[in-house]
Amino acid sequence: MTGQPQPDRVEWVATPPGGPRRTRPPRRPRPYTGPPSYPAPPRWGFPLLAWRWPLALPTHDRVDLAERAAATAATAIAALWVTAGVAALATVAEVWRYVLLLLSRGEALSRAVLAISDALVGTTGVILLLMGVLTGVFTVLWGLRARAAAAERIGVRNARPDWQVVAGVLVPGLNLLVPGSAMAELEHCLLVAEGDRDQGARPSPSLRVRFWWALWAATVLVALLTFGWTFRDGVQALADGVVLHAVNDALVAALAVVTARLVDHLMRLLLPPDPTELSRLRVHAVRAAPPPERAPRPDTARR
Repeated sequence: MTGQPQPDRVEWVATPPGGPRRTRPPRRPRPYTGPPSYPAPPRWGFPLLAWRWPLALPTHDRVDLAERAAATAATAIAALWVTAGVAALATVAEVWRYVLLLLSRGEALSRAVLAISDALVGTTGVILLLMGVLTGVFTVLWGLRARAAAAERIGVRNARPDWQVVAGVLVPGLNLLVPGSAMAELEHCLLVAEGDRDQGARPSPSLRVRFWWALWAATVLVALLTFGWTFRDGVQALADGVVLHAVNDALVAALAVVTARLVDHLMRLLLPPDPTELSRLRVHAVRAAPPPERAPRPDTARR
């Protein structure tokens, strides 16, 4: 209605008990007085161990043969892949030299091209020889440690001592038979440990080992033939020697790749699987497990 007085507006202000609080002044940083000092040596701190994965350090004084074989296998596989790469490059160098020999029958070749070819053939040949010796040492050492670990796993002793295995790899003639049989015995021990073969059965190499054995024998035979061919004279003998060197280098590259894959396969049988690398878990077999306990059947149960 018009003409009547309006009530005044009231503004309420809420304050905490005792009135508004005072703001604290900012603390002034104290000057640096040096590192902390203690009246006595503190008892806290980190343990005197290097940073490591859990259970990475051995908990006993006894050396695990499987772990030694795994460490040697990693070095041998790396050396085998490097040898395969060098052998492949040496094969390309020998093939290029043979192509230059074919071209030289109808025209003169450049001195720079010949110098590059000779340098590539000589360099790859020396490096391949050194890597072959080094890779052979690592691979044989892995084989000896893997044999010992596999024999210990199934509780037997190897019938062939280590010195016979080393002699069988080095002596010409024996190196066609002993390495393959030793690899077949190692695979047999690992399959017995997995429960796939009977311990008293005769070792029978798998298709993978047989293929490696045949490739090893072919590489050794071609290497001996190539070495003997170098003592022949004549232009055609030199050209055939280039072909033999190319074939030998190609076989060495293939042998290195197959050996690396075989070592990795056998180590997967020797070592327990890593749970972090498995996509899914599956129970293959249950051994030495007690029979499950069954509850007594009540008398009122239907038969």
